[in-house]
Amino acid sequence: MNKFSQSLFFVVLILAAVQTFAQFPGGGGPGGGFGGQRGGMPGQNGQQKEKTFIPGTADDDKPRGNGKISGVIMDSTSNKPVEYTTIALMDIKSGKPIDGTTADGKGQFVLGKLAPGEYKLQYSFIGYQNKLSAPIKIEKGSNINVGVIKLSQDVRLLGEVTVTGQAALIEEKVDRLVYNAEKDITSKGGDAADIMRKVPMLSVDLDGNVSLRGSSNVRVLINNKPSTIVASSVADALKQIPADMIKSIEVITSPSAKYDAEGSAGIINIITKKNTLQGATMNVDVGTGNRSSNLNLNASYRQGKMGFNLGGFGRAMYNVKGAFNSTQTTVGQMGTTTTIQSADTRQAGMFGNYQLGWDYDIDKNTSLTASLRYGMRNMINYQDNLQTLSYINLLANMSGRNVKTKNLSGTVDANVSYTKTYKPNQEFSVLGLYSRNNNTNNFVAELLKGTDMQTITSRQRNDNLSYNQESTLQMDYQTPIRKNQLLEFGGKGIFRNVNSDYQYFTTVGDNENYQVSPIQPANTLNYDQNIMATYVAYTYASKTKWTLKAGGRYEYTFIKARFSNEQGSDLSDIPDYGVFVPSVNLSKGLKGGKIIKLGYNRRIQRPGIQFLNPNINAANPLNISQGNPYLKPEFTDNVELGLSGQIKKFYMNATLFARQTNNSITNVRDVRQVNTGTVENPVYQNGISSTYQNIGKENAYGVNLFTNVTLFSKWQLGGGVDLYHTSLTNNNASAIYGASNSGWVIGGRLFTSVTLKNGWGIQGFGGGRGRQIQLQGYQGSFAFYNLGVKKDFNNKRGSVGLSAENFFNHPFKVRSESISPILTQQSVNSMYNAGVRVNFSYRLGKMSLDGSGFSFGRKKKSINNDDQKGGGDDNGGAQQPAQPATGGAPGGRPRQ
Repeated sequence: MNKFSQSLFFVVLILAAVQTFAQFPGGGGPGGGFGGQRGGMPGQNGQQKEKTFIPGTADDDKPRGNGKISGVIMDSTSNKPVEYTTIALMDIKSGKPIDGTTADGKGQFVLGKLAPGEYKLQYSFIGYQNKLSAPIKIEKGSNINVGVIKLSQDVRLLGEVTVTGQAALIEEKVDRLVYNAEKDITSKGGDAADIMRKVPMLSVDLDGNVSLRGSSNVRVLINNKPSTIVASSVADALKQIPADMIKSIEVITSPSAKYDAEGSAGIINIITKKNTLQGATMNVDVGTGNRSSNLNLNASYRQGKMGFNLGGFGRAMYNVKGAFNSTQTTVGQMGTTTTIQSADTRQAGMFGNYQLGWDYDIDKNTSLTASLRYGMRNMINYQDNLQTLSYINLLANMSGRNVKTKNLSGTVDANVSYTKTYKPNQEFSVLGLYSRNNNTNNFVAELLKGTDMQTITSRQRNDNLSYNQESTLQMDYQTPIRKNQLLEFGGKGIFRNVNSDYQYFTTVGDNENYQVSPIQPANTLNYDQNIMATYVAYTYASKTKWTLKAGGRYEYTFIKARFSNEQGSDLSDIPDYGVFVPSVNLSKGLKGGKIIKLGYNRRIQRPGIQFLNPNINAANPLNISQGNPYLKPEFTDNVELGLSGQIKKFYMNATLFARQTNNSITNVRDVRQVNTGTVENPVYQNGISSTYQNIGKENAYGVNLFTNVTLFSKWQLGGGVDLYHTSLTNNNASAIYGASNSGWVIGGRLFTSVTLKNGWGIQGFGGGRGRQIQLQGYQGSFAFYNLGVKKDFNNKRGSVGLSAENFFNHPFKVRSESISPILTQQSVNSMYNAGVRVNFSYRLGKMSLDGSGFSFGRKKKSINNDDQKGGGDDNGGAQQPAQPATGGAPGGRPRQ
């Protein structure tokens, strides 16, 4: 039996015990669990146990009759059903439970076969205050409806701290921060990147690349699910997600062991809006502007136990113009070369996202869900009249070219999940995922005569077809242990195959009679990466408002990589490896509702396809890029200390953090001799070649601050500052690469929102980041700002809005610099991104009420393949369970 088979057998053996373990009375092994009362009644070893009522089980000692009590449990604040509340029938004389039941998904409950007598009802659920009814007298044949029972949230048990006066915008939970994007009117008609720019601790550059606390090693999920598309490009994947469909964005800085170990800096989870009301509805959103237009249709139908959702989103980008110029000096075989380049740039693209979802409640404790999604991206980039002037040992050379780059992709994601709830917080789930992304990244370059910069002398073409395919199986089990502890464990297998097929062509003259290039051989990389993982997590909450969540995760990775046309093509230098990933989160509730939190976790970052791809992108021959299939994973240790709470009208949050990354995957630049001419007429010059290497260490420490305040009950203000110091040290012995760099980076954001009468609202936002420290220089600073106004009408079924962004910038310039012993480069990118757009949305259909309240879906599970450097997207990811509250019992209502 090989290593892979052994690990697979190990995971299956652990998970085979889950169903047996689930049958234990009390759900957590001997002595208790969540019974009829919150927390149940612990047994006493060696002594006679008190009888413990467990909902759904028979009790031969309880009196029998034909009496009946029914009612509905509702949240006192939101007036929504409190699903699966425990209702215990208490004997007035003994004060002990003698019967009970659990409310269904609509908060409704029925207690039947009751003997005549006088009783009380006790209502309990995690995160809510226990409630005891007045005495209820049951007579023969009684049918008593107690009506609507409202439970109040237990602030001591809440798993989150809601921002006072700004609850609709930012929430803080035990292990994450939540930005409620559905209240953002300035991003109407935009995409996920527009929303992320406003989220505390996140930074999104002008190309849409996301970083958390200065690190781009984050995992991006959609509804707790990844997608293979993000292995190609996080920035392009975010363009496929309409801002109008985003409910909230969660920034998880200290993930528990239940999450995959990937994402050095943390996890970003995008939660989309869901419609679980009974009946049929359809939302229509349309927008147009000087740079883009969008159309979004989303329809849903739910009747009884079954629901469907069908949606489609399309966005067109146009009139996106820019320019760049750079000056670089290189030292190589041809001596010292100084090169000046400039070009005009254009972008055009189409993005689409189409999905079908289905869910079915088999019974009140069992659910089945499935979804199918297709995403597409057609992005075209142009470099018009790319002029190059080179000075080689005082000899000048002039050349030019026009470049057209195609970045096309299609992604299919399919997943299915089964969830069985035995009683509150005791649950077993099985989840499966299939995901495949097909990507085309080609370019065609027209080489121009240096004398007139118009005549096409030849063409060069590079075709690069690639795909990333994943299949995933995951099993999870959680159970309470006594009344204030929670145990979670499970296992997961990810089976991934990456393929990159690349080839080069040339033709002489103004024609398309391409021939295979004799100096750039074609090849294919096949890269198999299989991961087996198991985890265990434990949560403890004390009455003194201490909460501890600790766990460990072990992952073993099997690598098999090879090239197609080389003898001995196996990349045997890449070994299999295992890693243990611990995580500890500790919080303490203080006076006045303040919370202090301390967290530690270790993370792993595996290289994704964009880091591995060996295809040489030579669209600009003097600035070429190439991946590195020999990359190894990087490992990061994170520590954070946070304090949050209310100070008068202001909600304040301050977090100190530090991280150390070993084997850091970093972009490095070298000098390479390249042919900028043709095979028949070669022109050799020194160019800059970029690739990725595992450098030595990358350390960072800093602080995140943000605050919110509501003035006059209608004006909301908020903002934050991110300040950190980073240092990078290369472990390469060569003086060329033996570089180090360090410095401070600052960023921040400021937003305001005013609610006016008659459905009018105004919002504004501004933010940016200072220059980013890199191993060989820095990336330039950038800023964004926008202003929007919105009018709701027709009972909020529809709205119309107008927004504008960067309207004073024409253009906005980003300056960057690279420095090493053999090269220097200064570049300026000019972006004409001032824009204005008009948005219209309307909701069709009639929602219906069922029983005492809305019919909400059950807790849905999902898969988290958050394990590759290069980000993550939708479809696949294990949902983090409801977090224990500070000072209370773990768990809580299932998060919808």
